[in-house]
Amino acid sequence: MRAREFILESDGKMPDHLNQAHQGSVRMRDIGGYDRTYHLNRIWMATAMADGTSKKAVDMDSASFVEKYNVAFPYTDIEHMMVMQAIATIPTDSKELAKRGKSEEPKDTYTVSPVANWMKKHD
Repeated sequence: MRAREFILESDGKMPDHLNQAHQGSVRMRDIGGYDRTYHLNRIWMATAMADGTSKKAVDMDSASFVEKYNVAFPYTDIEHMMVMQAIATIPTDSKELAKRGKSEEPKDTYTVSPVANWMKKHD
């Protein structure tokens, strides 16, 4: 058996039999081809929001706030310092997104349990 008999992508073209077996395809990647996994995740998020009636963009950010970066949310002060030590050790393109401080519930988060009110009504 010759390799060309089982390697279907040897010349980078879609084989004719595959082209005939579907109703269309779209090849895509992020501009520059740096992070195909992140790009595909954003594509599928936009696809889930699309209504399928036009080619207009959907109402979502094209990138997340962390975009092509990893992000750490250390829980304790010690864990925060451990991350800072690791960044000092390994050459890293990093930026502190928010200064370390006491966490607070967002203003739009319930301060009273909605379940407790529901339980009072249904007891």
